[in-house]
Amino acid sequence: MAVGRFQVMATLQAARAYVLGKPLHEAKSFGLNRAIFYAAAKKGFKGMKGVKAPEKVVIGKKELPEEEIKKIQESFKVENIGDEVAYAVNLNGKTYYIIGNEIQTEDAFEKEIERRFNGNFDKAWEEALKIVSSYDRGVLLSQRYFYEVVYKPRRDELAKKWSSL
Repeated sequence: MAVGRFQVMATLQAARAYVLGKPLHEAKSFGLNRAIFYAAAKKGFKGMKGVKAPEKVVIGKKELPEEEIKKIQESFKVENIGDEVAYAVNLNGKTYYIIGNEIQTEDAFEKEIERRFNGNFDKAWEEALKIVSSYDRGVLLSQRYFYEVVYKPRRDELAKKWSSL
């Protein structure tokens, strides 16, 4: 399987969150969340509704029991990474990002992102950390600058390079 722009976005966004101090599980959740967000934005957010705590919650394909959903609904919050806003919940004492009813866990990141690297994700992760770390904190805290300066100029180059690892 080839690494595409979606995987490049998720990896660079995860590295961004990690470099800005988020724990690894949360950084991966954020990376996958932002990749999904930008993919939805590209399609015009078709089918997406207003923001509210989820009525049902899915992890992978598994819907959670009602008592677990209540805890998650109560923990629903807005998180910021710089000027970028994302919605988050608490699950088993950890913060994870959510879009719609789906929580982006580290397992989801592994399934949707890491597997595309055919066992070479660690090499791409190290490169992503080097790339992101080379930028001023101000660039990393800006949604627009991160997209325009870090991601956009190298997205196709990294997709090609990481596909051939």
